[in-house]
Amino acid sequence: MCTVCGCSDGNVKIEGHHHDHDHHHDHEHHDHVHHDGQDIHFGQGPAHAHVTGLSQSRMVQIEQDILGKNDQYAMINRSRFKAESLFALNLVSSPGSGKTTLLTETIQRLKGSRPIAVIEGDQQTANDADRIRATGVSAVQVNTGKGCHLDAHMVGHALDNLASETLAGGYLFIENVGNLVCPAAFDLGEAHKVAILSVTEGEDKPLKYPDMFHAADLMILNKTDLLPHLDFDVEQCIAYARQVNPEIQVIQLSARSGEGMDEWTQWLADKRRQMLESHIAQLEAQTSHFRDLL
Repeated sequence: MCTVCGCSDGNVKIEGHHHDHDHHHDHEHHDHVHHDGQDIHFGQGPAHAHVTGLSQSRMVQIEQDILGKNDQYAMINRSRFKAESLFALNLVSSPGSGKTTLLTETIQRLKGSRPIAVIEGDQQTANDADRIRATGVSAVQVNTGKGCHLDAHMVGHALDNLASETLAGGYLFIENVGNLVCPAAFDLGEAHKVAILSVTEGEDKPLKYPDMFHAADLMILNKTDLLPHLDFDVEQCIAYARQVNPEIQVIQLSARSGEGMDEWTQWLADKRRQMLESHIAQLEAQTSHFRDLL
């Protein structure tokens, strides 16, 4: 996992600004490998990962330190979202799942009803951000360099670049770097993680990458227009996802054909309304408390 191997160190670029971070790791040599017949498992120790030269205890400590710092930034982001009643989603998937196409089609359907902005995460290029900007909404590109995911600190910087936008009460879509492993561990301050799985990828992905589907509130099965041409078991895929996460919701859609898009935009509207209702209830509780103090 990148929280211990250091693949996210340095090389971050946010709309023309470089953010370099120097880290020093003390290395201890200790391998934790489990052999099961012909198979080799490197995720059996307390850290559930393996990095040559690092003991399991050191890996656990590094991961706790990194994720703890990330969570502090995520709390700040969450407070900023709440202050603006901004409904933020973290879109995660493997490369080629159709995230950006889904996002552009979603924007076309929502545009005009509420403010919308996008934070785009990729290792290099601004190609996806340019596609988003072509729809008429603001997008900030975050290039992570060697990093394989966005973190809350990066998102905070991207929010600063959106500070001049009027986004109150609107939608913020965070398109994470294409990766079904590392983004699962990093809270960005979002209301929900949405895992997008293309039917071209195979129905066993939830079992192969359980952390991601366990962290997600919604799984979108995308590219369903291709099902007649594929050997993909939809019901088995959903069963695998619910084996990992019994509470996960599932929407089947095709961003290209439009099938299922109404259900997706309704889900967005419902979850945004629930967020606002929760904010109102909290404000009313605070008001009642202050009245009791009079």
